[in-house]
This record gives sequence, structure tokens and C-alpha cells, in this order.
Amino acid sequence: MKLHNTATCPEKSINEEESRNKTADNVKDIGDRQSMLFAESKKSLLVIFQGMDTSGKDGAIKKVFADVNPNGCHVISFGRPTEREYSQDFLWRIHHHTPPFGMIHIFNRSHYEDILVPSVEGYIDQSIIKERYQQINDFEKMLEANGTTIVKFFLHISKEEQEERLKERMTNPKKFWKHKDSDWTAREKWDQYLEAYDTIIEKCNIVPWHIIPADKNWYKELLVSGQVEMALKKIGSKFPPLITNLT
Repeated sequence: MKLHNTATCPEKSINEEESRNKTADNVKDIGDRQSMLFAESKKSLLVIFQGMDTSGKDGAIKKVFADVNPNGCHVISFGRPTEREYSQDFLWRIHHHTPPFGMIHIFNRSHYEDILVPSVEGYIDQSIIKERYQQINDFEKMLEANGTTIVKFFLHISKEEQEERLKERMTNPKKFWKHKDSDWTAREKWDQYLEAYDTIIEKCNIVPWHIIPADKNWYKELLVSGQVEMALKKIGSKFPPLITNLT
């Protein structure tokens, strides 16, 4: 599979209104099942979002987890590593934020940034990057073996749609805060970043990726909510029975 050849829009036969209604049902069910996950506290869920700038990671998180109790959910955004984090192995800062039993943790960007960015920008030797593919596979296998279900999303936006969204950040006062000149700079290396993602998806697929067409937010939200709901169903949490010592 090559991302260059993968659709970023829904098929024309897919109905937007029906999709929005199905998403609303999914979101409600996610909220209900999260309550059981939290109450039972025997398993956990880690949801990972990756994607190009403007692919809609924040929006997907806001929509899909709208009915989740904040007590049982935590969103972590990973940026440039600090000096302290650089002094440790690259997964050190990640492992610290994986979910304990009963919790949903959502990674807005993740450990994959520590392959993606250095692969394109070239500030880490390729031999180290190659080792990191297997280290990530081992890390994710270990998490799942110890009770954490992982769901990974790549939000796949077209270069044309990204340009429109970047321009909107410079013209819509409500989105000025999102604008960064560095996003335009990174856009100049679009092909290199997409190729790096191709390699990541190929080599780090022990826990499978879900490639989500992201040009239309309503369709992206439908697919993401469906996969999260399915993951919670498979976990199968239930409300615990009453335990009492009263006579």
C-alpha cells in the first residue's frame, strides 16, 4: 500500500446525513462502554492519532470522545522532546503516559514522531531509525500482552485540502491560534513525509493501522468512531457485581 495512491475522500455513494447519524450512535455507545471500562478497571485502551498537519486530529478527538467521562480519559500531545527526554531512550517519555487499567488514553501524535521527523530531517542516523521500528513493535506487543488494547489511526488528507486548511488558519480569526509558519515549511517536504509514513505503516504493523480518509470531517469521524466502538466491544467490560459484607 502506498499513501500516494490511497483515497482521501469518501466514495460518492456514501450518504453524509446517514453517516452523521451513525457517528452520533457510535459516540453514545463509546461513552456507555467507557463507563464500564472505568468501573471494571481490568483493561485499558490506547488510541493513537498520526497525520499530516491539518489532518484533523484535534477535531476527531473532540467529536469521537464527546460522551466520555473526563475522569476516565486523558489526552496527551507529544511535541519536540525536552532536554530531559532526549537524555533517555525515545520510548521513555511515551511509556510514562500509557493508560492504567480502566482508562482511555489518547495520543495526539506519539512515539512515531521519533521515527517520522528524524527520517525526513536527517538528524538521526538511519541505522538507529531502523532499530526503532522493531523497538516500537516490541513496545506495543508488550502493552497489549499486559491488558492495553491499542487502536492506531493515520488521518490521510490530500495536499490540496491541506493547503485550504492552512490558508483558513491565516484568514479565520477563530483559527489564528493554530497558525504556525513551520507548517508551511514542513509542507515543502510533503512527499518525503508521506514516504516516511509509508515505511512506518509497513514496518510497524504488528498492531494494525487504520488509514482514514480525512478530507471530509464527517466521514473521518464516522470511521474513527466505528473503530473505537469496536475496540471497546472487543474488550467487553461490564459493570462489576455488588459486593457487600452487610448482613
